[in-house]
Amino acid sequence: MDALLAGLAGVVGVLIGAAAVLAFRASEHETTLPAEVRPDPVLLNGAADVLSVLRSASVVLDAEDRVVRASPSAHSFGIVRGETLLSEDLLDLARRVRRDGEVREAEIELPRGTIGTDTRTVFARVAALSSSLVLLLVEDYTETRRADAVRRDFVANVSHELKTPVGAMALLSEALLDAADEPEAVRRFAKRMEHETARLSRLVQDVIELSRLQGHDPLASPTLVSLDDVVSEAVDRSRLTAEARSISLVCGGRRGLEVMGDARQLVNALGNLVDNAVRYGPEGTRVVVTGNLVGEGPGAVAEVSVTDEGPGIAKAERDRIFERFYRVDAARSRDTGGTGLGLSIVKHVAAGHGGEATVWSAEGTGSTFTMRLPAAPPSTPQPEESV
Repeated sequence: MDALLAGLAGVVGVLIGAAAVLAFRASEHETTLPAEVRPDPVLLNGAADVLSVLRSASVVLDAEDRVVRASPSAHSFGIVRGETLLSEDLLDLARRVRRDGEVREAEIELPRGTIGTDTRTVFARVAALSSSLVLLLVEDYTETRRADAVRRDFVANVSHELKTPVGAMALLSEALLDAADEPEAVRRFAKRMEHETARLSRLVQDVIELSRLQGHDPLASPTLVSLDDVVSEAVDRSRLTAEARSISLVCGGRRGLEVMGDARQLVNALGNLVDNAVRYGPEGTRVVVTGNLVGEGPGAVAEVSVTDEGPGIAKAERDRIFERFYRVDAARSRDTGGTGLGLSIVKHVAAGHGGEATVWSAEGTGSTFTMRLPAAPPSTPQPEESV
């Protein structure tokens, strides 16, 4: 924060100096330079160059709260659109500084996208450049706060859940020793230990994956991701299990959808949805994966849905199924090797991409889980089709 404050003081000095020099020059040429074509003092004498190289996002507002200068990172944060500062919290901070001239700072939560509830944590410092101009410097603290949360949650997750399979394996080991002279009992206990070992391994992998998701921002360095490729890879992961249970995997809906983000995370999240549908759906049924585009232009939303023909989810359970370690049927989850983290991972991936995960379900009919993500502008329109 001290470095940010020093940078702010330096920038304020440069900008005030630039404004003073311009004011002196303008007073000498006032009769020959019409007011409407006079240069903006904020953009002269290298001030714009100073703002452009700062690590912090910078925004300069005029007396009418219009944005007269904004760095590229301010646009990438989503706090500026055209001449408008979108954050009401930042705008209120700037107005208070303009009124009394005091430098102010605050930690603020900003929405990550147009849908979903995930936020970005920023630290803002605001100073007056003149009686009308206000400078805002905004630093992204999301990764710092995320790292703190990861450390806390990892310890909580491990202590909460790993003790169950570890305890089970300890009891099975004792039983195995007591049954050393009974071959049938040894085989039975050994098979159960193998099952618990596999469950423990999967649990460790899911805990590590969830911690990794919380510690990595997929929008920090996003790539263009084809949802067709994501669907194809996610479905392939569950194909053998589906064939063993005589479950048909069907892909359809809108093709050619693209989003910005991390392909690996999206494949893992959708793979969890498909895997759940295959493992918990009745044998001989269908699992349908579909793509859809809602809206057009910058606010368009790409949806990928997984629909099963399973028993459905009770209304009282639907609000909790995305919680860590929550299981609708704990006994069945133990039998299938479920860890209770799959849907939590889906929720984190969707939120990290500026979207959300939703569920529709009716008891006795089935369920539809949907990831809703901000769509990237389409390269070439594709018709709907089924595969």
